[in-house]
Amino acid sequence: MMWRRLTTPAALFWWGLFAVTWLLSSYSFQLYKAFDARWIIRFPKGWQINFEGWISDAMRWLLEDATFGLFTFRELTRFISGLIEIPYDAARALLADGFISGLGSNAVEIAPPLSWLAVTALAVMIARYAKDWGLAALVGACFVYLAIFGQWQSAMVTLASVVIAVPIGVMGGLALGIACYRAPWFERALRPVLDLMQTVPIFAYLVPILFLFGFGPVSALVATVIYAMPPMVRVATVALQTVPPEVVEAGHMAGCTKRQMMWKVLVPSAGPTLMVGVNQVIMLSLNMVIIASMIGAGGLGFDVLSALRSLDIGGGIEAGLAIVVIAIALDRVSQAFATRLPDVAPAQDAGLVQRHPYLVAAGLIVAGTYLLGLFIPFVQDYPERLTLTTSPFWEDAMRWINVTFFDTLDAIKSFFLTWLLLPVKRFFTGIPWACGIIAAGLAAGRVGGWRLGAMAGIMTALIASVGLWNEAMTTVYLCGVSVLIAYAIGVPLGIWAGQRARAHAWVGAFIDTLQTLPSFVYLIPVVMLFRVGEFSAMVAVVLYALAPAVRYAAHGVRSVDPQMIEAGLVAGCTPRQLLWRVKLPLATPSLLLGLNQTIMLALSMLVITALVGTRDLGQEVYIALTKANTGQGIVAGVAVAFIAIIADRIISAMARRSKERLGLT
Repeated sequence: MMWRRLTTPAALFWWGLFAVTWLLSSYSFQLYKAFDARWIIRFPKGWQINFEGWISDAMRWLLEDATFGLFTFRELTRFISGLIEIPYDAARALLADGFISGLGSNAVEIAPPLSWLAVTALAVMIARYAKDWGLAALVGACFVYLAIFGQWQSAMVTLASVVIAVPIGVMGGLALGIACYRAPWFERALRPVLDLMQTVPIFAYLVPILFLFGFGPVSALVATVIYAMPPMVRVATVALQTVPPEVVEAGHMAGCTKRQMMWKVLVPSAGPTLMVGVNQVIMLSLNMVIIASMIGAGGLGFDVLSALRSLDIGGGIEAGLAIVVIAIALDRVSQAFATRLPDVAPAQDAGLVQRHPYLVAAGLIVAGTYLLGLFIPFVQDYPERLTLTTSPFWEDAMRWINVTFFDTLDAIKSFFLTWLLLPVKRFFTGIPWACGIIAAGLAAGRVGGWRLGAMAGIMTALIASVGLWNEAMTTVYLCGVSVLIAYAIGVPLGIWAGQRARAHAWVGAFIDTLQTLPSFVYLIPVVMLFRVGEFSAMVAVVLYALAPAVRYAAHGVRSVDPQMIEAGLVAGCTPRQLLWRVKLPLATPSLLLGLNQTIMLALSMLVITALVGTRDLGQEVYIALTKANTGQGIVAGVAVAFIAIIADRIISAMARRSKERLGLT
């Protein structure tokens, strides 16, 4: 049976493609020496396309010469900066800095920021309104944690950024989603733009934004909005398209205009699904705060980045945990709003307190804490003498682990480097660029047809033509190894969780924790344990990309039709046979989607691991950021996006074919 599967035409095609690629990869250097043809291993310099220079020149023209008649492009970007800066300054003054009049030594504080008790009480009240007192207690504990462990000031600066970035991202995403719903041609035109926005590395956003908007928190907010908006656009489009036809018909029968239909019928009906998009915007905004600190965001992100640069393990983990605490609070509250039922309308003769009890309570909290803070300092600011720190604990823990398990950790690192990372790296980096282009086109064409094959070949050729072939192959190798390990760990965990309710609860909590950790937080303990290098990068990527492999595997196993399971039991299948012959084949589409998402997360994290010494496309983007080289950053970022798009399209085609084969379409 196994031999028959290995000798089918499809299997023989893949074996042949791998064998030819492996041979050329192994002997490419010998071929170059034998034929004195350097072009075999390196794309000829004379053939390279100078996209980098063209983009840099275009950006320079935009800033120096571009004009719209009444105003220049530079004036337009400064106007946008001013519009964003006004609400950001207000939010930061309200939460962190207070309201100040004057500059420098003449500055006078008009009013202090909201006290820590006021912010905590307001957060508790919002959580209670969203769900129940259990959620309120969790959110309250999160904010009290920030005060007790001395992270309040930085946390409020971060929260001010999120408070401004999330509404802009949500409103912009909803507007584009509505446009996609109303005009299918607009959705088709916007889809490749969203693909690029979601696959271009975060660092690549920062380079042109830094060039256009300058260094500072406004640039960081613009980068955050661009990064966080695409999921909202996609969710809004799907949410509006899936509103039940009966609801739409009822709106037409009630005589709704086009505007009323949208805002009175469609958007309220799609509210729970739209809140999922809001949740994604919040989490992505928090994930961006550390990266945006590179261009002036400040707050907890800057604290983590400073700790990473100075190898301050204790301070970095404390600031990272503070981000996790904020992420948990905002994530749980936004999820609660997604499932919240509408309030019962109050009686028409009800007073202000009956109609708006939470708003009245919020006003009383703000006014009461302000007045008390004038006389009792503890109400306004948490006393510094009562703050705690876990920094020495983390420092000692890491030191103890390094001393006690140094030989074990070093052996694990050496094993993976010797038997996995280096052999795979030699294979990918040895592939001649021409062979790689042909192999990518043939593989994609075999899975998804000639159009997908042509697209993959063209994108691969463009990567080679800009002189980034070696860096791209290093990226593919690191991503491939990381995804292989994450998938090998995640799928068994997901299958286990999918078949046992208690395991599902424990694994779900573990995965939720991994997903709320910002990407940079993974780097600090990994660097402390394994130092810089490709192995550290791989460990960080595996941890970051593990979640979708687990989630999709669990979902695929749990969503198998019970009738199919019953049929297997009637046929006399053992539990092992039921898993391998029934559940896993039927869960294949979900497993492939999990693989797809694992690759996407791995690529996004791989660019961030440039900070720990990788030599791939991520390093090119990071170097471009440090030099403010717009062309280099965009070209390297688009190369990463091309790799992501090729992988996405190939795996999506495999999932589609799997569904057709199983009759699930």
